[in-house]
Amino acid sequence: MSTNARRPGFTLIELLVVIAIIAILIGLLVPAVQKVREAAARTQCQNNLHQIGVALHNYHGVYKRFPYGVAPSGPTNNPASSPTAYPYAYWSWMAFMLPYFEQDNLYKQADAWAHVPTSPEQYRWWPWGGFWLSPMTPANPAMGTPVKMTQCAADTRGDLILPGASAGINGTVAFTSYLGVSGISGDNAGDRGGILSYNRTVKMADITDGTSNTLLVGERPPSSDLYYGWWFAGAGYDGSGTGDIVLGARDLNYAASLGCPSTKVGFQPGNPNVFCDQAHFWSMHTGGSNWLMGDGSVRFISYSTGDQVLPQMATRSGGETYNNP
Repeated sequence: MSTNARRPGFTLIELLVVIAIIAILIGLLVPAVQKVREAAARTQCQNNLHQIGVALHNYHGVYKRFPYGVAPSGPTNNPASSPTAYPYAYWSWMAFMLPYFEQDNLYKQADAWAHVPTSPEQYRWWPWGGFWLSPMTPANPAMGTPVKMTQCAADTRGDLILPGASAGINGTVAFTSYLGVSGISGDNAGDRGGILSYNRTVKMADITDGTSNTLLVGERPPSSDLYYGWWFAGAGYDGSGTGDIVLGARDLNYAASLGCPSTKVGFQPGNPNVFCDQAHFWSMHTGGSNWLMGDGSVRFISYSTGDQVLPQMATRSGGETYNNP
C-alpha cells in the first residue's frame, strides 16, 4: 500500500509570519540595546569627571591652589626671551593633572622634554616645537598621546589624533572631550571669572559662590575637522586657550572668530559635523551633559534648564542667586 503523507515543513505564509515576528523583535530590541549602551557611556563619562575632580582636589591639596587652566606663555610676545622661566607655556590643566591620573611616566617624559637645554631660537620648550623653523623642531611627545581619562566614552569616534602635516607641527595632536570652565568668557577680552582660565590660579577660598554651585569642567566634543580641542597644550583662538583647553559660558568673540552667529553661543545640543557647535558646551549624551562642580561632584544638567543659569554657575564669585537645575 502506498500513502500520500505530507512532508513536515513551513509554508511560504508561515515563513513570512516568522520573519515578520523576528523583525518586530529586532525593532524592539535595538532601541533597548542603544539605551543600555548610552547609559553605560554616560556612566563612564561621569566616572571620568569624578576622577578628574579627585585629581584636581588632590592637586589643590598639595599646592594650595588649582592649576592654571592654561599656563602663561611668557613675559613678552617673544617666547625666546625667557625659555627657561616658562618651560610649561600653554600647558593645560589636564597636563598638570597627569601625575594624578596615574600617568606619571607620560608627565615625566613631557617634563623632561620641556627642560632639554637648547638654544632659544629653537623654541624647544614651546609645546608644539618650532613649527615655523626649517627644519621644524619636534613638538612635546605628550601632545599626540591620547589619555582615556580626558575622553568621553559616548564619543564613539575613539581616539582623535591629528597628523602633524594637518596640525602644522612636527608631531601629532590628541584631543579631549572636556574643557575647563573659564567664566562667562575666558578669552583675552573676557572676565575669566571661572575656576580654570589662562594665566590665573584659584584657591578654594576664592570660590565665594560656593564650590557646589560653581562649574569646574564641562563637555565639548571636538568637531570633525579637529580644529580645536588639543588636550595637552593649546593657545586657542587668541592665545588664551579658549576653544582648545577652556571655554566660557558665553564666548561671543570666540564664536565670531569662527564666523559663527551668536545663536551658537550658550549651552545647547550640538553635532560634531557642525563646525559652529565647537563654540559652546554640549555633549554626545541625549538631553544634556555631565558637569564637574567645584566640590568634586558630578551633575547631569539638561539643555532645557541649564542654559538659563549657566553664566551664573560659570563664575566663582559673582554673588548670583539661582535655583540649581
